[in-house]
Amino acid sequence: MDLVFETAPSIFSPNSIDNGTLAMLSVIDFLPGDKVLDLGCGYGIVGILAGKLIGEENVVMCDVSEQAVECATKNLRMNNVPDIRIRLSDGYKNVEESDFTLILSNPPYHADFSVPKHFIEGGFKKLTIGGKLIMVTKRLDWYKNKLTSVFGGVKVYEIDGYYVFIAEKRRQAVKEKEKKTGDLSKKLQRKQQRSKINREK
Repeated sequence: MDLVFETAPSIFSPNSIDNGTLAMLSVIDFLPGDKVLDLGCGYGIVGILAGKLIGEENVVMCDVSEQAVECATKNLRMNNVPDIRIRLSDGYKNVEESDFTLILSNPPYHADFSVPKHFIEGGFKKLTIGGKLIMVTKRLDWYKNKLTSVFGGVKVYEIDGYYVFIAEKRRQAVKEKEKKTGDLSKKLQRKQQRSKINREK
């Protein structure tokens, strides 16, 4: 498949497709019925490929960089997928949808972990049951531990010096989160009840 991209020096991997992105794409099958979020889309490689394979209407792209969004928007037109929805968004902030089957991300792993933490925790909420968050980084332990704690498990592939993580949103993990939230609510209720009794005394 021939794709054409306009890039800019300030956008991630402007001269060629990043090897991490290629590693991530090597483990993904885009299937009919998928709804894809390209999270941190850069100039649009992943989202545009997905749009070509499963239809423009099934893809959302977002990035925190205005220049990346401008570049990606031009690339949508150049590759004849102009109807892919693209948003200027800090993570999920301007992404209203919560029924994705695939969320794909090559997060900025040279910074601190606040960005991937938001991507992982928010991703769990934005996926359908059976949906998958797929990330690629050069770091193993933190991502493996965080994804396991949020999703209840993760598959890891080591490809060309990168780690590709696939975490699936399972019904059981949702139930466990609801139970924990419920337990927390009961604790808060008891705490409030105790403070009320103390005030009355």
